[in-house]
Amino acid sequence: MDEQALLGLNPNADADFRQRALAYFEQLKISQDAWQVCAEALAQSIYSDDHIKFFCFQVLEHQIKFKYSELTEVQQQLIRETLITWLQAQMLNPQPEKTFIRNKAAQVFALLFVTEYLTKWPKFFFDILSVVDLNPRGVDMYLRILMAVDAELVDRDVVHTSEASYCFALFEARRNTLLKDTMREQCIPSLVESWYQILQNYQYNNSELTCQCLEVVGAYVSWIDLSLIANERFINMLLGHMSVEVLREEACDCLFEIVNKGMDPIDKTKLVESLCQVLQSAGLFSIDQEDDVDFLARFSKLVNGMGQALIASWTKLIKNGDMKSAQDTLQAIEAKVALMLQLLIHEDDDISSNIIGFCYDYLHILKQLSALSDQQKANVEAIMLAVMKKLTYDEEYNFENEGEDEAMFVEYRKQLKLLLDRLAQVSPELLLASVRRVFNTTLQNWQTTRFMEVEVAIRLLYMLAEALPVSHGAHFSGDVTKATALQDMMRTLVTSGVSAYQHTSVTLEFFETVVRYEKFFAVEPQHIPTVLMAFLDHRGLRHTSPKVRSRTAYLFSRFVKSLNKQMNPFIEDVLNRIQDLMELSPPENGYQALLSSDDQLFIYETAGVLIVNSEYSAERKQVLMRNLLTPLMEKFKVLLEKLMMAQDEDRQMALADCLNHAVGFASRTSKAFSNKQTVKQCGCSEVYLDCLQTFLPALSCPLQKEVLRSGVRTFLHRMIICLEEEVLPFIPSASEHMLKDCEAKDLQEFIPLINQITAKFKTQVSPFLQQMFMPLLHAIFEVLLLPAEENDQSAALEKQMLRRSYFAFLQTVTGSGMSEVIANQGAENVERVMFTVIQGAVDYPDPIAQKTCFIILSKLVELWGGKDGPVGFADFVYKHIVPACFLAPLKQTFDLADAQTVLALSECAVTLKTIHLKR
Repeated sequence: MDEQALLGLNPNADADFRQRALAYFEQLKISQDAWQVCAEALAQSIYSDDHIKFFCFQVLEHQIKFKYSELTEVQQQLIRETLITWLQAQMLNPQPEKTFIRNKAAQVFALLFVTEYLTKWPKFFFDILSVVDLNPRGVDMYLRILMAVDAELVDRDVVHTSEASYCFALFEARRNTLLKDTMREQCIPSLVESWYQILQNYQYNNSELTCQCLEVVGAYVSWIDLSLIANERFINMLLGHMSVEVLREEACDCLFEIVNKGMDPIDKTKLVESLCQVLQSAGLFSIDQEDDVDFLARFSKLVNGMGQALIASWTKLIKNGDMKSAQDTLQAIEAKVALMLQLLIHEDDDISSNIIGFCYDYLHILKQLSALSDQQKANVEAIMLAVMKKLTYDEEYNFENEGEDEAMFVEYRKQLKLLLDRLAQVSPELLLASVRRVFNTTLQNWQTTRFMEVEVAIRLLYMLAEALPVSHGAHFSGDVTKATALQDMMRTLVTSGVSAYQHTSVTLEFFETVVRYEKFFAVEPQHIPTVLMAFLDHRGLRHTSPKVRSRTAYLFSRFVKSLNKQMNPFIEDVLNRIQDLMELSPPENGYQALLSSDDQLFIYETAGVLIVNSEYSAERKQVLMRNLLTPLMEKFKVLLEKLMMAQDEDRQMALADCLNHAVGFASRTSKAFSNKQTVKQCGCSEVYLDCLQTFLPALSCPLQKEVLRSGVRTFLHRMIICLEEEVLPFIPSASEHMLKDCEAKDLQEFIPLINQITAKFKTQVSPFLQQMFMPLLHAIFEVLLLPAEENDQSAALEKQMLRRSYFAFLQTVTGSGMSEVIANQGAENVERVMFTVIQGAVDYPDPIAQKTCFIILSKLVELWGGKDGPVGFADFVYKHIVPACFLAPLKQTFDLADAQTVLALSECAVTLKTIHLKR
C-alpha cells in the first residue's frame, strides 16, 4: 500500500496528506485487487495504526456492497476467511480494538451476511459462535454483529425520496423478509439460547456485555417468536436484572420491547399482567422521588408501554364484541392508574413526559364510557391536579436567556396542554371548577404568592379558552354556568391588580389572557380603561423588559382591533399616550428607542385602526391621520437629504434603513382601511397622496437603491389597493426610476407591482403598459443575458426567478384581455416575445415557467387564432406552437413524477385543444 498516502488517514495530518489519502481511497475502490491487499492486512494484523485498520474495512465494505458479484468463488471465500481469521485474532490480542473499528467490522460482517446467508454461508452464525464461544471479546463482537444485522434487516428510519430508491427499498424489503423467515427457521432458537447463556454467564461479572446482550434481545424481539423470550426462565432473569443498578435500565428497555410486540389482545393482557405482578412484588411500583432518575425515566417508559398495550387490547376486544375480556382488561388498566399518577407528578419532567401517552389514552377510554364510577372521577381529578402542578415553572427557568432546557420545558408544557384538552372532553364541569378554585385562591393573595404559581393560575384560565371551545370566542354567552365562571375569573383578573406583578412571565400571561378573552369587554366594558392603562404604562409598552414591550405591542394592536367601536371614548387619549412610541429614531442621536421598528409597525397600525374605526367625521379623521403621518413625511425629507450627502457606507445604510422604516410605518397605517371604510370615505386620500409625493423622490436616489426601492414599492402596492385610480398618475415616473440600473432581484420584485396594476385597472392602464412594455422587456433581457460563472448557484436561481416573473407578467397582460399591448409593439418585437414564450415552454427545465408559457400560448391562440387574428399568427401556430406542445413532453428533463410538471402537461394539452377549437 502507498504508505505516504496512509499517513493522511490520521485526523491530525495536514490538509495535503488528508487530500492524498482521500484520493488513494477512491483509487482503491475502483482497483480490481486492492481489496485483497486490505484483506491480507487485516488477516495478518500487518498494521497497528487504528485509522489504517478502519480504512481497510472501508475498502472491504465498498467491495462487498458494490462489486461483490464480480468476484470469483475463490475470492469470495477469501473474504469470508479473512473476516473469520480477524475475529479469531480478537480473542488473542493483548488489547481489544477501538470501539469504532469493532463497529465498522460488525457492519462488514452484516453486509456479508445479507449477501451470502441465503446462498453460500447458511452457517454464518454457527461459524461465528464456534469461534467466539464465551470469550468476552468474542462475545462483544458477536453481539455487535447481531445489532448490525438487525440494522440491515429492520429498516426503521430510512425515508425514500426518489422512485429509484423506492423500488430499491421494495427489493430490499422482500429480501429482508426472506432473510428473517430463513433465520426464524434455521437459527433463531440457537441464537436465543446463546443470548441466555451470555446473560447467565456475565450478569454478575460483566455488566457491559450483559447490557449489550439485553439490547440485542430488545431489538430482535420485535420480529422473532415471542415465546422464545416471554417465558419463565428469560423473564425471571430479566426481572432479576431490574434490581441490579448497572443492568436495570437496559432490562427495562428490553421488557418494554417485549410488551410492545404485536399479539392477540387476550394474550397481551395476560403477559402484561404477569409482568406487573412480578414487578409489583419486587417493590418497583412504589416510586421514591429520590430514586435514580435515569432508571425511573426508563421505568416510566415501560409503564407507559404496558398501559398503552392494555388500552390497545381493550379497544380491540370492544371492537370484537368480547365484553367480558374487555371488562377484565379495563380493570387491569384501572389498577395501573395509581402508578401512572406517581410518575406523572414526579418532579423530573422526563419521567413525567414518558407516561403522558398512557394518561392521554386512559382519558380517551373514560370519554367513551357512558358513566364514570366514583374511582374514575377521582382519577380524573387527580390527573387534573397533576397537570396543574406540572405546568408550573421551576426556580431554575431562565426567562432572560432561554436555552435548551427551557425549550424542552416549553415542549413538555404543550404535551400537558393536550392532556388538559382531553380532560375537558371527559369532564368539562370538573375542569372548570378546578381551574376556578386554583385561580381564585391564588389571585386573592397574589402579592404574597410566588411568581410561578400566579403565572400558572392565569395560564390555566388562558388554556380554558381552547379546552372549552366555542364558536367565534363567544365564551360569555350560551351555557350560563360556564359563562358566569369565566366572567367572574376575568373580572378578578382585571380588577385584582395582578398586572402589576413584578415578573415578566406573569405580565405576559396577563396580556395574553386579556386579548384571548376580548369578548369579555363587550359584556363588561367598564374595565376597558383599566386594561388600556396596563397596556400603555410601565406594565406593558413601557416595561423594563424588551421582550415584554415587544409582545405587548402586538397584543395591544389585537386588543384595539377586537374592541372596535368600544374604543371610541378613549381614542384621542390613547393617540396622545402612544405618540412618543411612534417617533422615528434617526441613527445619529444614539437614543435607544423603547420599541424596535418591527414593534413600532404594530403601534402605527393600531393608531390607524383607532382613527379609521372611530365615529368621527371625515374631516376629523383626516386631521388625525395628517397629525399621524406629517412627522414621518417631514423626517423623511430631512433624512433623504442627509443620505444624498453621506460619504460613509455604514451611515448610508443606517439612514436608508431609517427612511425605509418611515415608509413602512406609513404603509402600515393603511391596513386599517377596509371595503366598508375606504380611504375616500374617511377623507384621507389627500394625506396618502402627499405621502406618495414625499416618498417617490427616494427612487431617484443613487445610494442604497435596493433598500429604498423595496420600501417604496411596498408602499405603492398598498396605495394601489387604497387609493385606486388616484394612484395612476404616479405610476409612470415611479416605473421609469425603478427600471434604471436594476438587477435581477429589483426586476423580480417590480414585476408583481406592474401585474397588480394590470390586473386591477385593465384597459385603464393600456396606454401606459404599451409605452413601458418594451423598456421593461429590454431591462429583463439585459439581465438574463448577463454572463454568469458556471457554478454560481445563486445567480442561476435569480435568473430562473426573473424568467418566471417575466412569464407571469405576460400571463397577466394576456389574461386581463389586453393582448393589444403586445400586438402594438411592432411585428419584430411581437415575434421576439413569442419566441421567448416558445423557448420557455420547451427549452428551460422549469415546470412552473413551462406551465405559465402554455397558459400564455393557449390564451393567445384563443384571442388571435381566429380568421381576424394578426397576420402571420396562423403560420406561427403550426410552425412553432404545435411542435412546442410535443417537444416539451419529449424532453428528458420533463419529469412526470413531479406534480408541477403534470400541471405543465395539462396546460400543454389545453393549448392543443384550443388550437383544435379555433382552427
